[in-house]
Amino acid sequence: MNSEKQLKESLVIGRMLLLDKPYQWTSFDVVNKIRVLLRYKLDIKKIKIGHAGTLDPLATGLLIICTGQMTKSIHEFQNMDKEYTGTFYLGATTPSFDLETSPDKNYPIEHITKKMIIDATKLLTGKIEQLPPLYSAKKINGKRAYKYARKGENETPIKSNPVHIYNFKITRIELPEVDFNIECSKGTYIRSLARDFGAYLQSGAYLKSLRRIRIGKYRVCDAFSLEQLEKFLKN
Repeated sequence: MNSEKQLKESLVIGRMLLLDKPYQWTSFDVVNKIRVLLRYKLDIKKIKIGHAGTLDPLATGLLIICTGQMTKSIHEFQNMDKEYTGTFYLGATTPSFDLETSPDKNYPIEHITKKMIIDATKLLTGKIEQLPPLYSAKKINGKRAYKYARKGENETPIKSNPVHIYNFKITRIELPEVDFNIECSKGTYIRSLARDFGAYLQSGAYLKSLRRIRIGKYRVCDAFSLEQLEKFLKN
């Protein structure tokens, strides 16, 4: 954009922004932060703004933000395939399948071999039925599942979903940690994949770290950090 006026007009009419979500921020936090930046940096008092696909607070990476008329395309971005990198921790489980909650059970890992790990990735590649975590934004009877979980209602029934794992590669094995690269369909919970991965290894596992690096053709390497976005809006 050649001027602040043109930038302001493009955002109000409708624009897509690629953001690299920080660790421990919710997707909603990011949307609110951008709304505040637009208000105080460009004097935009009222604007439609939303994100196209939630990232858990403990995950980082690509978040697509839409403004103005572009918010009508949010569902199109949500339907795109995703790509993630991260780390599974073997030998323990947590109620949330990640580090939002503390480990509740420990399991042996001495029997786990590289072949078993590679075989587990093959079993979890393709079209699979996946049970979402109870600590998730999945709706049960019109209520977010995590609201049941945080009240200790851990027996609340949750339905499995069909998802497609297109590619599941192991990039590092240093037990108890295993690094991965996963390409998958919309609706895939990598935390649930961690739980199933541990079960296939006759052990346990939880998601230690997660980063979304791609949504469709859009990549995190092309995204703004919040600090970069703030500088961009100043210019």
